[in-house]
Order: sequence, then C-alpha cells, then structure tokens
Amino acid sequence: MLETFKNHINSRLPFLNDGKLLIAISGGVDSVVLTHLCYKMGLNIALAHCNFNLRGDESDLDESFVLDLAEDLDVEVFVESFDTETYAKAQKLSIQMAARELRYNWFTELAEQLHFNYILTAHHADDNLETFLINFTRGTGLEGLTGIPEVNDKFVRPLLPFSEDDIVDFAKSHNIKWRDDSSNKSVKYLRNKLRHEVVPILKTINPSLLQSFQTTLDNLNASSNIIKDSIETFLNNTMERLGGNVMAFKVSEFKKLDNPKAYLYEVFKSYGFTEWEDVTHLLDAETGKYVLSKTHRLIKNRTHLLLSEINKGEREAVLVLEQLSAVETPLGTLRFTEVDTISETNANCIYVDKALLQFPLKLRKKKEGEYFYPLGMTGRKKLSKYFKDEKLSLLDKENAWLLCTEDAIVWVVGRRADNRFRVTDHTKHILKIELR
Repeated sequence: MLETFKNHINSRLPFLNDGKLLIAISGGVDSVVLTHLCYKMGLNIALAHCNFNLRGDESDLDESFVLDLAEDLDVEVFVESFDTETYAKAQKLSIQMAARELRYNWFTELAEQLHFNYILTAHHADDNLETFLINFTRGTGLEGLTGIPEVNDKFVRPLLPFSEDDIVDFAKSHNIKWRDDSSNKSVKYLRNKLRHEVVPILKTINPSLLQSFQTTLDNLNASSNIIKDSIETFLNNTMERLGGNVMAFKVSEFKKLDNPKAYLYEVFKSYGFTEWEDVTHLLDAETGKYVLSKTHRLIKNRTHLLLSEINKGEREAVLVLEQLSAVETPLGTLRFTEVDTISETNANCIYVDKALLQFPLKLRKKKEGEYFYPLGMTGRKKLSKYFKDEKLSLLDKENAWLLCTEDAIVWVVGRRADNRFRVTDHTKHILKIELR
C-alpha cells in the first residue's frame, strides 16, 4: 500500500510533497495509517486531535494515544478540548453536526494561524460510498452524488482511492496500533447503519462494489462538469450585478428553457433555497413577490429576479450630532460642511438651510405612512407613492435610507431632498451634506 500511496501522491497530489501539512487524527485506524504513510514518505506533517468529551474516559484515552504517537514519531501535535453537548444545544445542532462544525472550524483556524498549506483527512473509498448512499436516501441533486472531493480548498483526502480493508490490512501487517471508537458500532446513526447493515449486503451482491462505484462517480463527475459549463454560459446571458451586492437575473432567459426549474436549482442552490416550487412560481408572479432562505431573498421585480443577502442589522438608526463633521453609516460616510455658496449638486449631495435643522439628526429606514415634500414640487407626497412613481423595486424600497429631524424627513438619501429645508435668499448658513 505504501508504494501505491506514494504513486498516488506523486501523480495526483504532488503539491503535498513540498507543503506544510496538518493531519486531522482521531486515533482510529484510518487517520493513524494516514499519519504513518505520510511519515514514511518524509512529508512535513503535524497532527491535530479533537477531544469532544462525549465518551468519558474513552475520549481521554484517545487523546493520550495521539500524544504518545506524536512523541514516538517526533512530530508536532495540537490538541483541543470541546464541550460538544453544550455547543450543540446552543446552536440547535445534532451532536454529529456540532462535532463536525467544531473540528472543521478549529482545523481551519489552526492552519491559518500557523501557516499550514493543507489539512489532510483520512476519508477513504468506503466513506465515499456511505456519503453517496446518505445523500441518495435523503434526496439530493447531482452534486450530492458526485462523492467526497479529493481536494476542497485547503482540505485534501489522500486515502480516497483505498478501501477500509486496504487500510486495516496495512495496519496489521506493519504492527500499527490504533484506537477503536465504540460509538462507531451503534446503528442509531444513519452512517453506521449503512456501514454495518447495508454496504455488506451490497458487497455480497457485487464483490467489486467499490471499483464499480468509482466508475459511477467518474461518470457522474463528467456529467456534472458539462452542467457547470452550461450554467456558466447561461449566466453570462442572464445575470448582471447591481449596486450593493444585488444580482439581477432576466426572467425571459429562464422562460425560454424547456426545464427552467432545473436551471433555477443550479443557479440558486448555493444560496440556501429549498422551496423550489415557490422559486419556480416567481417567474410568473407579480412584482413584489419573493422567496426567502435563511441567508438570502429572491424577489420578482418586473422583468428580473433580484437576489440579495438578508442583513438583519442594516435597519439600525444612526444618530448625527451637530458637532460632527463626518459620521460613518451603513451607506458610507456622511459629511457635513458649512459653505458660502451652492456648487453643482448630484444624487449624493444636497444643500440645506442649517438654521432649519434640529439636531441630532437620525439616519434610518422608512416607517409606514410617512410623507415628505419633494424638492422642486409643491405639496407633500407619501414615500410609498414617491417610490412607486420612481419605479423602485421592492429591494430598492427596503434599502432606502432617510436623513431626518425628530419629526421630518430632510433627505431621501441619494434620491431627493425635502423642500422644507431648501436654501433661500434668507438663508444665513448653508450646510452641505454629502454621502461618500
């Protein structure tokens, strides 16, 4: 196995030969064998072990085993202890998901702080099959059936071509000791149920199951690449970026397709959407209809679908004190400068009569039923009517900010000043307000 492993590294993962590598090690046979293989190859390795404190003394014995192994091999080792159960409750996660999140976050932080080039995990061919079956049973798109990626950013999985039997045989033939995790025997977890009850039956039906499975993965990944190329071409004709990290997608381009739902899924799946029937219905919905994920909002706006990130903190008001010459806001920097004359104005700059202002001013979002007196017009106008006449999208309306006194709007920022604060022949102090 060592020679096969060397050949695999040199042909598929040659960058590991010159990298500073962090091996995620539990003490189980997979990660221990990975450590020995890398050590025998002379790679520059260090070990990282998570103690999740879920199995009492067994967890502590795993930690001691890893520390002893690091000492025997004379390699650096890092150990972190987690209160996994408390974290899981606080984050409302299963124990398995909490442990996964904790370890991957810690590995990433460790790599960044100590400049490790790559993080190696000991996933192997049987893990790959189990992941495929888990995704298959839960329902997934093509990406859930293409297997565990061999390289994913800093994470590298050099044992994917090898079976669990290969790994155990290598350990036994080289008298390598390891720790058995008793929780791996419990079939209350889906992965273990598949591992102990389903996969053995499949291997009985097809003794070459893992080789056949790898052929299937190769074919699925080839199909996935074709889809990615098609989606990229489609997006070049469909998507445009608007201000404020908003992306617009032409509805007409989706409606030209024989299967728009499939394209909607491929385009928006990474933004957390799950209700695909609702997303599809947006194509024929009236303006203003939207679908939410936990992180994003997709809105129908006339001829486009607008995608924006949900920012729960963006509605906080900002106070502007009279003595300040500049204040930082969610929009940028507001600058207040007394000037002698009015020079050229633009959407991000207004001039007002300072004596008419009552400080502190407040920068905030609109309230229901509010109105203002648009500069250059006579009379007042409801903000909702003004936004409608300006043909603002729902997203633009929600992202509009107002600079206000206690009881009046001074400026619909970036759009229109209020007539009540305009500079006249009687103005003694002109205040320039500019957004940068």
